[in-house]
Amino acid sequence: MALEEYFSDFTDRDWERESPEGRVRMAVVGIGGFARERALPGIQDGTYCETTVLVTGSPGSTAEVAGEYGIDHVVGYDAFLAGEKREAYDAVYVAAPNALHGEYAVAAAEAGKHVICEKPLETSVAEAREVVSACDDAGVTLMTAYRLQCEPTVRRTRDLLADGVVGDVVQVHGGFSNPLLDHASPDTWRLDPDLAGGGALVDLGVYPLNTVRYLLDCDPDSVYASTISTDPAFEAVDEHVAFQLEFPTGTTASCTASFNAHASSQLELVGTDGRVRIASAFGGVVPHEMIVESGEMRMEHAGEPVDEVREEFDYFGYCVLTGTDPEPDGRDGLADLRAIKAAYDAAERGERVSL
Repeated sequence: MALEEYFSDFTDRDWERESPEGRVRMAVVGIGGFARERALPGIQDGTYCETTVLVTGSPGSTAEVAGEYGIDHVVGYDAFLAGEKREAYDAVYVAAPNALHGEYAVAAAEAGKHVICEKPLETSVAEAREVVSACDDAGVTLMTAYRLQCEPTVRRTRDLLADGVVGDVVQVHGGFSNPLLDHASPDTWRLDPDLAGGGALVDLGVYPLNTVRYLLDCDPDSVYASTISTDPAFEAVDEHVAFQLEFPTGTTASCTASFNAHASSQLELVGTDGRVRIASAFGGVVPHEMIVESGEMRMEHAGEPVDEVREEFDYFGYCVLTGTDPEPDGRDGLADLRAIKAAYDAAERGERVSL
């Protein structure tokens, strides 16, 4: 296939094979900054989901948000767990702090509701496994919210790699940094290891980790990592992390993440016959800017960005409505948690850890 053909229908939803009717009614659990600024607008702008219930620790102060989006029901966390307004939603989006994911996801599954849960699925492999088991037992859809798997630039890159356009992938370089305290208060739950389960690795490093696994369609068999925290604000969690993944194919991925560096992200895959580089791969609304080299050929592509959050919720809604199993399922979330645990073990022991 000529390189141009990979970009002719760049933003086509290759997962959308039919046009189901109806919408999935969503209860959004946890109305923090991301839910307000990205998730609620993404759901509203999409095709297959609608928000009908907000679940929050501050129902009174959330009334304005509910009014803005025309949402009829606002309930507290305890009321949600007790089953209040259960008839008003079909699925739950869990956006509470990481250590609370399992509690709300399991409660939703036991009520027969489908679940899309923010990453990481939980703060430990054992607790994440409970989420997967609960959804399996209830027969409901479980999707880990890896929105990059729904983003066109990443999906076209996977096509390029699968077709051997760059040959065998030998090296991957990924990095994601975001100055946390520029937009969060010093008492943010992300700096509490009990609530977050870790620092920069869990919150930012999981993006290159999951994206590389997705693109290579392969899990790493060993990991080496180092963590650094020099600013007192990050005393309890990793401020910076560097980790290296080795895959059974011989591919090596070198990744970095930081809570205290200039906002930046990039992803490059180097193969035996070429390379793919994605600009701002992990930064939110991703610009479609990428470079592909294959032998003597070189192509640069730039296009309008797509809201990957909208794509993510439409993909989830489509899967629920059509009975399709999502690719970023619960087991995908489990695989990342195993790698994250191994990375922290490697950093503590100062040696490579096998998976």
